[in-house]
Amino acid sequence: MKNIIGVTLILFASMVQSADFQKGMDAFYGGDVKTAYKELHPLAELGHANAQFNLGVMYDHGEGVRQDYKQAAHWYRKAAEQGHANAQNNLGLMYINGEGARQDYNQAMHWFRKAAELEYADAQFHLGLMYINGEGVRQDYEQAVHWYRKAAEQGHVAAQFYLGLMYINGEGVSQDDKQAVYWYRKAAEQGHVTAQFYLGVMYNNGLGVRQDHKQAVHWYRKAAEQGGADAQNNLGVMYNNGLGVRQDHKQAVHWYRKAAEQGGADAQNNLGVKYDNGEGVRQNYKQAAHWYRKAAEQGHANAQNSLGLMYRLGEGVSQDYKQAVHWFRKSAELGYADAQNSLGVMYRLGEGVRKDDKQAVYWYIKAAELGDDDAQNNLGVMYILGKGVRQDYKQAELWFRKASEQGDAAAQNNLGVMYDKGKSIPEDDKQAVYWFNKSAKQDHADAQFNLGNMYLNGKGVRQDDNQAVYWYRKAAEQGHAMAQNSLGVMYRLGQGVPQDDKQAVYWFRNAAEQGYADAQFNLGERYKFGKGVLQDDKQEAHWNRKAAEQDHANAQFNLGVMYNNGLGVRQDHKQAVHWYSKAAEQGYADAQFHLGLMYFYGEGVRQDYKQAVHWYHKAADQGYADAQNNLGVMYRLGKGVRKNDKQATDWYRKAAKQDHANAQNNLGVMYRLGKGVRQDYKQALQLFRKSVEQGHAEAQNNLGVMYILGEGVRQDYKLAYMWFNLAKHNGYDTKEVFDFITRKMTSRSISEAQSMSRECLESNYKSCG
Repeated sequence: MKNIIGVTLILFASMVQSADFQKGMDAFYGGDVKTAYKELHPLAELGHANAQFNLGVMYDHGEGVRQDYKQAAHWYRKAAEQGHANAQNNLGLMYINGEGARQDYNQAMHWFRKAAELEYADAQFHLGLMYINGEGVRQDYEQAVHWYRKAAEQGHVAAQFYLGLMYINGEGVSQDDKQAVYWYRKAAEQGHVTAQFYLGVMYNNGLGVRQDHKQAVHWYRKAAEQGGADAQNNLGVMYNNGLGVRQDHKQAVHWYRKAAEQGGADAQNNLGVKYDNGEGVRQNYKQAAHWYRKAAEQGHANAQNSLGLMYRLGEGVSQDYKQAVHWFRKSAELGYADAQNSLGVMYRLGEGVRKDDKQAVYWYIKAAELGDDDAQNNLGVMYILGKGVRQDYKQAELWFRKASEQGDAAAQNNLGVMYDKGKSIPEDDKQAVYWFNKSAKQDHADAQFNLGNMYLNGKGVRQDDNQAVYWYRKAAEQGHAMAQNSLGVMYRLGQGVPQDDKQAVYWFRNAAEQGYADAQFNLGERYKFGKGVLQDDKQEAHWNRKAAEQDHANAQFNLGVMYNNGLGVRQDHKQAVHWYSKAAEQGYADAQFHLGLMYFYGEGVRQDYKQAVHWYHKAADQGYADAQNNLGVMYRLGKGVRKNDKQATDWYRKAAKQDHANAQNNLGVMYRLGKGVRQDYKQALQLFRKSVEQGHAEAQNNLGVMYILGEGVRQDYKLAYMWFNLAKHNGYDTKEVFDFITRKMTSRSISEAQSMSRECLESNYKSCG
């Protein structure tokens, strides 16, 4: 096989007669590849085999020249035709890979054989591979063994390993574990990762050697430290079971992780179990789900079932019943009882599948007859409900008892849920608390969380925040994401515990890191306001994104705001529109309004008044005052809708009733002008006054106009001046009107009006003339 060592520029000192060749090689090794090319190329043209070979290498790897496989093949061929073994081998590889020449196994065989006959070990090994695979030659294991042995006896590490495989499988030779061990050891001692792993397996199982777990660990470690995934998993197993080493769960997790990150299914499942159970790592459902998924996708039954459970309970993943069913079914069809029970649950509840009680019973029976206590409990539920079977309370009692006699905490919790929700049995909060308590005392995290909720809401027990916190903490300490988030909320509000923002952040983070969207959003809010952590826009954006990607509408809106304003992220109106849209489509009024604004101004999207109206309407229908006001503006101006002053007035009125200052001003304008309503100066004045009390500059200007013109009031230039002055103070352009009014007033009147302005402003618009 072609590799850096195998195609390294080789200097056959005894063959070098040209000082130019030496100069070229010195330049290459000194890093001056341009000089190397300059010196070697003329020599190659003159037929210098080593120069031809090395020039081929330079083209092969693009060193000193633009990579060009055709040129590489050209120069390899030149050298090969002169009997240069390394060039012959490399030319064979070019034909194998179709690089620089059309793929041609016959030509590859031709050149490998030439080099092999010159005792070139790489070529002998490659020739063995060709015989194994039947490429360019009829498949022939004996010939493969012949050439592997040739190379192996020269110390070729890959050939030694492959020769070991031939002995272990009895291919081309009589099956012989001792010979396999002999050749594995040869390769292993040269650092061949897979050979080290196989040698470990031989020691672990006593094949070809006396069983020796310490030696197995020794060789697994050798391979594992070089990145061998199978060895890393097996070394993890050794630590997990205390074979050949002292039992150490953290070391087991360490090695499982190494292997899992390389795609080993057993290791991925094993690592998932570790996170699920909190052995060697802090319990973390999100991580457990992550690793179960990796293994499940490779057909690992246990992992498939575990991943199904994670999806059903929303532990470590967003709750998704369809995904739960998908993985339960895969595992159940492999005969895994837990998965059969879980699949039954999904059919009974119609979660992820069309509700089908007969299918539920079918899967419960399969698992219950295998002694699965959860299935027994669930089968009892079916008898209580008469779902999929004829209703039969005695049968229900029988299966409940079978499950409870096994002390199944989940069954007790499920029964508590049945009492809590009153499904098929009368709702009974006290019974729910009783069963939740039974289960919770067995450290069943769901039950502890449920019991916390019962105390928080005073259901079946006296309302007690302290007890709610107690049970939330119990579940949270087991890694229950919803409980961690709830505990964070209790710390944030100071319910049942002293108010403590740092503790709130701690629990929000624990849940957030497991993928719980509410907690991710809550953690983002902590970063936004600097509560329990240093204020950090980037962290706020990070956690909002995490939640937003799980369709958390509030987080999607917040992330949109951050992109719109360039807070914690580079300003990007298109991204703002993207996240506003996500939230808006979930009915989030804030996002609908802001999406309308983006369409109105053409920021991040093509300007589109109709779309602006569409989204304003969505938000306005939910009572969102800003949207109601803006929708009124659209009707007033005829943008995106047919101009309609009555509709404009109606929407202004809706917002004005919510004390929306802009809408009060806009509605005042409509009454003043008699647009959409009968002209009414008193109504206009009243609305302008409501708006000015909130510091609305345009309303202050409008009120000034009415005093100038005496509309609904006695004409009064001093009051008009006062309101214009306040409007100017609040940023409204009043230059033209000041030019007009000051010509109508004495210096004394102007001074008095200015004093009135100050008094009005200092009284927060309560004492204004």
